[in-house]
Amino acid sequence: MSESTPSLPAPSANQPYVHISALQAGIIHLPVDLIIQGEPRVYRPCPSLSFYLAHSASERHNFIFDLGLRKNRDSYPPAALEHFGTLMPWEVPQSVEESCVKGGVKPEEVERVMLSHLHFDHIGDHTPFTKATFVLGGRGKVWLDDGYPGNPNSRVLSESTPMDRTVFLNPEDFNTSIGPFPHAMDFFGDGSVYVIDTPGHCPGHINLLVRTSADGSWMYLGGDIAHDTRLLTDPTTHIGHHAESGTPYCMHTDAAQAEIDIGRVRELVKMPRVEFLIAHDWEWYERNFERAFLPNRIVPGK
Repeated sequence: MSESTPSLPAPSANQPYVHISALQAGIIHLPVDLIIQGEPRVYRPCPSLSFYLAHSASERHNFIFDLGLRKNRDSYPPAALEHFGTLMPWEVPQSVEESCVKGGVKPEEVERVMLSHLHFDHIGDHTPFTKATFVLGGRGKVWLDDGYPGNPNSRVLSESTPMDRTVFLNPEDFNTSIGPFPHAMDFFGDGSVYVIDTPGHCPGHINLLVRTSADGSWMYLGGDIAHDTRLLTDPTTHIGHHAESGTPYCMHTDAAQAEIDIGRVRELVKMPRVEFLIAHDWEWYERNFERAFLPNRIVPGK
């Protein structure tokens, strides 16, 4: 790797790292033409993955990333049900709460929940996590402030998180760089978990870059940075744009910034010993169903 090519920091002595377990959080049927430009209108059943992260050196640094889909459909805003109910139908055989219990984690003992963003298939149901501090990208706060039911036309639920226990990460918090990412935050201050600012998908969208071993393995948890792995591995693919019901539609709020964010992840995944997972990676889900889900862990390199 040349000196001009971004690299990831080498591990320190006794470097802390993170164990990752996937969590069942529902199935969503995504229209492929809205994901990749030029694809036909077919629906692909995809997971809405969530993750339990366990810090190697501190029991107090364990947390959940994303909460997936809600089992109670009626708890979503009417505008979200109307729009997404037919465009992206879903079902929730097992919620994140149920996945935690099945895997031996009591929801009321979880200390942190970090949401990649506030779309309906990532907020889940926060109520079982009664003691957790919630962490969100700060740009998303405007959506909560203007959410349902205060704004009856909003697709975002204003009570997506318990506001008295929610911390917002603002632009000034992303004050370090790592690899190809100019805006990152060393979340625990020990090089084990980096929060990455990726606003292209929607305001407040954040990803995680985490160490998965003490000797230099990494995993990128990409949320909705892309909805198909080809966008992160094949530079000839582009995010989809489609006239849905006569209105221009894209899965990303800021398509130009989303392409920049995706380009940075493409550079990241070229690096040695770096793996990635996006929330709707159906191929990974089919290969790893059960064996990488709590109480089991994702094994680096497999």
